[in-house]
Amino acid sequence: MNVFTHFRGVVERALDGLSASGDLPTTLDFKNITVEPPRDASHGDLATNAAMVLAKQAKTNPRALADMLAPALEADADVAAVEVAGPGFINMRLAPAFWQKQIGVILAKGKDYGSSTVGDHEKVNVEYVSANPTGPLHVGHVRGAVFGDALANLLSKAGFDVTKEYLINDAGGQIDTLARSAHLRYRQAFGEDIGAIPEGLYPGDYLVPLGEHLKEKYGDKWLGADESEWLQTIRLEATDAMMDLIRSDLETLGIAQEVFFSEQTLHKSARIEEAIEDLRARGHIYEGVLEPPKGKKPDDWEPREQTLFRATAFGEDHDHALQKSNGDYTYFAADIAYHFDKYKRGFHSMIDVWGADHSGHVKRTQNAVRALADDAHLDVKICQMVRLFKDGEPFKMSKRAGNFITLRDVVDEVGKDVTRFIMLTRKNDAPLDFDFSKVTEQSKDNPVFYVQYAHARICSVLKNRAPDMFPTIDTSEASLGGADLSLLSDESEIALIKQCCAFPRIVEAAAEAHEPHRIAFFLYDLASEFHSLWNKGNEKADLRFVIEGDEAVTKARLAMIRAVAIVIVGGLGILGVTPVEEMR
Repeated sequence: MNVFTHFRGVVERALDGLSASGDLPTTLDFKNITVEPPRDASHGDLATNAAMVLAKQAKTNPRALADMLAPALEADADVAAVEVAGPGFINMRLAPAFWQKQIGVILAKGKDYGSSTVGDHEKVNVEYVSANPTGPLHVGHVRGAVFGDALANLLSKAGFDVTKEYLINDAGGQIDTLARSAHLRYRQAFGEDIGAIPEGLYPGDYLVPLGEHLKEKYGDKWLGADESEWLQTIRLEATDAMMDLIRSDLETLGIAQEVFFSEQTLHKSARIEEAIEDLRARGHIYEGVLEPPKGKKPDDWEPREQTLFRATAFGEDHDHALQKSNGDYTYFAADIAYHFDKYKRGFHSMIDVWGADHSGHVKRTQNAVRALADDAHLDVKICQMVRLFKDGEPFKMSKRAGNFITLRDVVDEVGKDVTRFIMLTRKNDAPLDFDFSKVTEQSKDNPVFYVQYAHARICSVLKNRAPDMFPTIDTSEASLGGADLSLLSDESEIALIKQCCAFPRIVEAAAEAHEPHRIAFFLYDLASEFHSLWNKGNEKADLRFVIEGDEAVTKARLAMIRAVAIVIVGGLGILGVTPVEEMR
């Protein structure tokens, strides 16, 4: 249950009651009412702006309306106190009994706790990674891969119908270069001394197995053959091999996308032409001559009529060409067609996760999607670079791929879970420093350890400490749900429960903002509350989770920490991180 959504309903029902009694008009519009945490936690648990946004409609001043609404809210059994603040804000403090019974709610929901229907099954396409299929994924792809996957998980948790997609950029000249590089390794497989890899070809040893495969499958038929005879076949072979490698790389991060869309299909079909003609019919495409580039004019520039996208109609400085001088379509034209294809597949909401080097293309691509249909929307999330460190110093890892550090290098060094969690400890558009020493140290300063340690401590109490003290105690969720939760009365216990109860709201807010890092931040705060209570138990024996001779209090506290574990597991599931039951 989203506590804040629940009490928004309480506020609205109180207003309806005042309208029914004639104290307020019956035509009030509630759409701008919010119920949120107060800016200062000392003011209470909830704050609503209801009086502020309804005063004009009610033809009264906000303070007067707040004074009228406060008693109606205080009449609710779950509300302990109501205070009118400033010009008309209303702060509410909830009764301890309300927070205590939420433990039962969490235990009953189990893994579904925090799930929401706010997405209303809206179809969303999340496209991420989409690296050129010319080799293994490198460290620059890690952040976008983790971010995109976590965002897709988050949207699913919030009730959206999500498809995870990868665009295979297999239509450009880089694939010809890949094929030529593979042919060189094919010759090497027959014992030829190929010497140094020529400038412009891909040098990584990852192409050696491909060369061996080509030898085994095709024999020596292409050893002395002209490029025109083998280029297309090796293009396909090499692309398939590289995509197998990329899928394997993604698997090391726990990523499995449902759709792999080939850009080549856009060029082989009439989809680019279809998209262009659709936009032309809407008045967004025309034949015209672009203005010369600003600054120094290139020697080869000449004014010529081109097929152009009318980007200036969307506020850009200039329009964009869709065809090259040789008649081939530009990458932008293919990008329009790709998003047009997504729209035709039913995705009116699209999210693209790009690297920082593509930030210059955001506006034009979003404008092209806007041009496709009134209900088409594209959100582009830019992931900034990751800088590698060890002990605070820039870290140079071995470059197995020839000239770059691979994704697999990073995962092999610290593991999937650490990699994923740390990549989500900063907002996607902020730079991120990845220190191999710090991300594996066991301290509060390492967020992934701190969260995992909280879960492991809970598992230890439930599996070992409690049964040792009470051999017949039942620690299943069903049994703990029947504990006397009114025994959870210490302010530290209530604070921990409140933190758990914030999870559904965090899920919804993070999903709507497309910001999965909020889940990582929330988990750290939850772990901090848990560890704080653990430490208090070390200082005061009566606050420990297992109390010798008092099975009732013990069972209530076990119910509480079981609820904490459920929330941690739910949050880690969104991040794609596996919770651990013991730390080694």
